[in-house]
Amino acid sequence: MSNKSLFAIIGAALLAIVAFNCLYIVTQTQRAVLLEFGKVAEPNVEPGLHFKLPYINQVRIFDGRILTLEASKQRFLTSEKKAVMVDAFAKWQIENPEQFYTAVSGDRNLADDRLRQRLESGLRNEFGKRTLREVVSGQRDELMGTITASLNKMAMKELGIKVIDVRVKAIDLPDEVSNSVFERMRTEREREAREHRAQGRELAEGIRADADRQKRVILADAYRDAEKIRGEGDAKATIIYANAFGQDTEFYAFIRSLQAYRQSFANKSDVLVLSPDNEFFKYLENTKRN
Repeated sequence: MSNKSLFAIIGAALLAIVAFNCLYIVTQTQRAVLLEFGKVAEPNVEPGLHFKLPYINQVRIFDGRILTLEASKQRFLTSEKKAVMVDAFAKWQIENPEQFYTAVSGDRNLADDRLRQRLESGLRNEFGKRTLREVVSGQRDELMGTITASLNKMAMKELGIKVIDVRVKAIDLPDEVSNSVFERMRTEREREAREHRAQGRELAEGIRADADRQKRVILADAYRDAEKIRGEGDAKATIIYANAFGQDTEFYAFIRSLQAYRQSFANKSDVLVLSPDNEFFKYLENTKRN
């Protein structure tokens, strides 16, 4: 290899090293500050390719996306002095890169710690102003809006970050309270169940008594109607018999006697002991004379 080629390679390498140390890129999802001997020279570097002086300038690049702060589950007291376990989180984003760098040296963990302390303090104050019912349902949205506004005001002033939203993920009762609450709820539900069963039995007895009464009324009405119809039928039959008897008394008596004979001797084993001159044999005797 010739000296000229060697110098060209060395020159290209030196140029690459200088370019590496002099050029830097800030993407759309990043925020950056340019330092000069440790002091902020450019507070908000725009996205793109930029130039810096080696050993004189330094670049601190931060995540410019919306970040999540997970608050640890904390125990707070409501205005009724009832303890609740609250699990919350906050969404924040760097708004002022210079102030963010100055406040926490660009350390996200340090920013999270300071923001977490203020978040927990704000939650404690807001929960202390409200009852358990209000923080669970009635004023939950108002509570989160108030905390978001106060936390954002502090964060913008002290950390250069914008708090976009604060949300309460869960509000639970402490374990020692939950057991007593569940037991009280179970007792209350059992009491309500007993009341419903008693009301059901009372209603069933009423329905059953009414059904029995209607049954007796229906049977009585049916028996009355049946007796009425039977009486009317007997009356008509009596009239028919009377008319028939009036038309031919002797023939009617003869037919009745034949019916009496047929019914009396329907079975071969029947035995009838009567006097020969009994009225029952009147037509038999008349037949013999003829």
